[in-house]
Amino acid sequence: MRRFSFLVGSLFLATTHTQAELIINGMSDTGKSNNTTIISNSPPDTFGQDQFQQCLANLRSQAQASGVSAETYNHYTQHLTPDRSVLEKLNYQPEFSTPIWDYLSGLVDDERVKQGQQKIAQYHDVLNRASQVYGVPVETIVAVWGVESNYGDISGKYPLLQALGTLSCEGRRQSYFRGEFFAAMRILQRGDLTLDQLKGSWAGAFGHTQFMPLTYERLAVDFDGDGRRDLVSSVPDALASTANFLKKAGWQTGLPWGFEVKLPAGMSIAGESRRNKKPLSYWLSRGLVRADGSALIQGNLTETISAGLMAPAGANGPVFLVFKNFDAIYGYNAAESYALAIAHLSDRLQGRGEFKTAWPTDDAGTSRAERREIQQILLSKGYDIGEADGLIGDKTRQAIQQEQQRLGFAATGRAGQKILQALRQRQAFKMMQ
Repeated sequence: MRRFSFLVGSLFLATTHTQAELIINGMSDTGKSNNTTIISNSPPDTFGQDQFQQCLANLRSQAQASGVSAETYNHYTQHLTPDRSVLEKLNYQPEFSTPIWDYLSGLVDDERVKQGQQKIAQYHDVLNRASQVYGVPVETIVAVWGVESNYGDISGKYPLLQALGTLSCEGRRQSYFRGEFFAAMRILQRGDLTLDQLKGSWAGAFGHTQFMPLTYERLAVDFDGDGRRDLVSSVPDALASTANFLKKAGWQTGLPWGFEVKLPAGMSIAGESRRNKKPLSYWLSRGLVRADGSALIQGNLTETISAGLMAPAGANGPVFLVFKNFDAIYGYNAAESYALAIAHLSDRLQGRGEFKTAWPTDDAGTSRAERREIQQILLSKGYDIGEADGLIGDKTRQAIQQEQQRLGFAATGRAGQKILQALRQRQAFKMMQ
């Protein structure tokens, strides 16, 4: 969240909801996709411990000016070593784009919905209290939690000071990372977290809902009353901090994020976007209705409330009217695909179904369970792809490519419905022999 924009197929994949990084981009923690370009702004293998320590020494005055004491800075940097693997991730640039139906199918599936509903029941009192204090629906808070860290299961493994220190001294956007590096030290200095707790993404996000250190300083709250703002070990603090973020981002209590709509035949959507909002009276005059055929204006909505028309796959796919609350979700991690995943998961957690309009493809995306099934079949065929975990990394992509070649498919390495069905059929045929 709140880090680099998470754009599907973008340069900056600083999402430490590692689930998304692996599922969407086919990139494992230990390697890069077949279809990648590594761009480097520094000489390879020349940045050793001596150079790193010299850089840290040069940053001491900036750190102290930002509020880090000399004692704190010296304590946490004297034995710090660089981690060049984070530079590879910073410079990772995919040469392929991911369709939104693949993105959403991996982030919003029945498995995540069921687990989210269990979390709502488990943290019922905390969530209801956070919702009352900040005016954000329980389901929206939990949806962020689910997408960002799979409800705390995947929150990142990188020691933040090492990762942020490295990025502060080498590579692109050093000034950005220095701000986060110093903020991480101030968090430790205040005693909110311990060094062992401060682990997360290679880019610095951490905790159940993946706050960057500067965002943590600004918006994290102590909701369990223990005197510490702990987004790592305290679920109440993490959930309430997420609600606080959305409130400060402009969440309007009692209004929806948006909803799917049905366009009248022949309507042009040229020039329409999330940003180009118009009153609902305008959309009524254009003949729009909700996707289920019901009226646009329901509940607390009025004709004067503005909404933008968003068509992430064009007019032939699902189309949405989105309100300011969608923009608040977008502010958490600036990409429309990400915000739509949060919004859709929040709807699913409320018991609503899939989108009414199908995505414009003949090869739909697969859920995490289906991706595990693909991997299990590949393992049974002798491919060395590691564990069937639903994360489509390098080895799985390469195995899929080989199977696609055998089947006469385009060798994309994509784990879609076509390859799943083909593998199922071949598996069933083999079992009948």
